[in-house]
Amino acid sequence: MRPARRGARPIVDPNLFPRGKRFFAMDRNDAEQELSRLRDAIDRVDEVIVRLLNQRAKYAIEIGEVKPILGLPIYAPEREKQVLLHVERTSDGPLDPATMRRLFERIIDESRRVERAGTAGGVGRRRLDQ
Repeated sequence: MRPARRGARPIVDPNLFPRGKRFFAMDRNDAEQELSRLRDAIDRVDEVIVRLLNQRAKYAIEIGEVKPILGLPIYAPEREKQVLLHVERTSDGPLDPATMRRLFERIIDESRRVERAGTAGGVGRRRLDQ
């Protein structure tokens, strides 16, 4: 894992995993409560991810509207390489850079799809504006 950038805020809440907590010393009731708390936390993170992905898709649609004015194609392999390198470098783990690359390859594929749909006046644009 590479060192964190200077001035970067930690992505994980440091209070999420208190240093003194020992999971092996939990009784069943404590473990069930902890499992529920962690699942709730994941649900909240998932909600944020969904909102961010939809915002990203809206930007992709806007980019798709600007590209024809500049005579640029929807598919921009050099830009996609830049995005993938950026997310690989940004990942501090526990997901390794290769995993982040695979996730973002899929995100880029879907962004390109909504970009095309948006420029064609497709369903993607109406759904994303709601």
